Amino acid sequence: MTDKTNWDWETKEKQISDLNEWKSSYNWVEEPYASPDGEKIAAIVNTDDMEFNVCENSKAWEIEEPFEKAYSLRYSPDGRLIVLAAADDEWKTVVDGKPWETIFDFLWDLRFSKDGKAIAVATQTDGEYCMAVNDVPWKDSYSFITCMTLSDDGKNSGSVVQTINLGQAEVFKFQKGAFSAAVNGVPWDTNFVNVWNMAFNADGSKLAAEVRLNLYDYTIAVDGKAWNSIYGCVWEPIFHPNTNSVIAPVKVKDGWTLAQDDNILWDSRFAQVWHQMVSRQSDKIAAIAATSYGKWTVAVDGKPWDITFGDMVTDAVFSPDGTQIACIGTDSGKYTICNDGKAWDIKCDMVWKPVFSPDGSKIAAKIDKNGKRTIAVNGKLWNKMCDEVWEPVFSPDGSKILCRSVEDGKYYRRVIPVSEF
Repeated sequence: MTDKTNWDWETKEKQISDLNEWKSSYNWVEEPYASPDGEKIAAIVNTDDMEFNVCENSKAWEIEEPFEKAYSLRYSPDGRLIVLAAADDEWKTVVDGKPWETIFDFLWDLRFSKDGKAIAVATQTDGEYCMAVNDVPWKDSYSFITCMTLSDDGKNSGSVVQTINLGQAEVFKFQKGAFSAAVNGVPWDTNFVNVWNMAFNADGSKLAAEVRLNLYDYTIAVDGKAWNSIYGCVWEPIFHPNTNSVIAPVKVKDGWTLAQDDNILWDSRFAQVWHQMVSRQSDKIAAIAATSYGKWTVAVDGKPWDITFGDMVTDAVFSPDGTQIACIGTDSGKYTICNDGKAWDIKCDMVWKPVFSPDGSKIAAKIDKNGKRTIAVNGKLWNKMCDEVWEPVFSPDGSKILCRSVEDGKYYRRVIPVSEF
């Protein structure tokens, strides 16, 4: 987790950089990104024909040669600035202007551990694929990988891998199973027809994944061992943070529900269930669910909220104490935040993931309304409409909010008392 205690929570306003000056200094400036603490802003910039660099707080990185290509610019949770870049057709992960030593033919799917100390990427070299973590690639590579994941502590990485080569039209070979999951490059002993989205447990010692046993049957596998029960379909599993049990949405004869360690958990049945989550504090288990076609909501311990949304529900999150849930709900193309079944009055063109204050009394969210972006707290809008804002961050005591915004081309860092919303 990001330590916010040492951030500047006293300075009310800082103008960090004028992006208008960047635009006059470079051919073009790509989408900017603000650091978690708001003290920095960065963007990929074009310096010449097929030449790129990264500019941070108005200063370009000092690099040996310009990048021919650059993308996936991100700040890690611990505040480091990372980009995937190529020079002379060799791709490297570049951290705060310093490239990793290992080069690849291509890189993608940049990921971080929770504290940001581990950086992982998917790699391709000479038609072979693997993952690399902190500049150390797997010892073994494969002809195919997908669904990459990283444990919370960053010590273990995993992905779907193809363990058996398939020629064109080798249907029967495919049906016997040619895919597995690999942890740190080492595949499970078992192959499946397909393997999909996966998750590590809290300490990274176990891995669970969606698997297909044949053309019609699906289940969950944990460390290569499939559940005994067979389902019409399954979605991505998670581990219960307190019990280490595996929880997954499964399709049974009369609808969708949740299963826990191969036992049906909820008596309720839904038209769809996914994005399940568990509160470590309260042990409540919730998921996004559809009570029928086009009626999306959140179900808590198998009981759905009364409110439903016609388009979708997404980004559900528990409050820190596990007593509340907030999510994004969409109806007729308009977005809002819903908290424990009660929707905000404001309707927006877009809403981002809700953020609870440490005590759970406030919910803040980044919103897009009428072509401008701002912050809303408990349904009330900030008095500034901006060209861009980033997700709000509550101070450790919950009394203030860090607002990072671009207004008229200038990037500001502001600390605003919650009482002003």
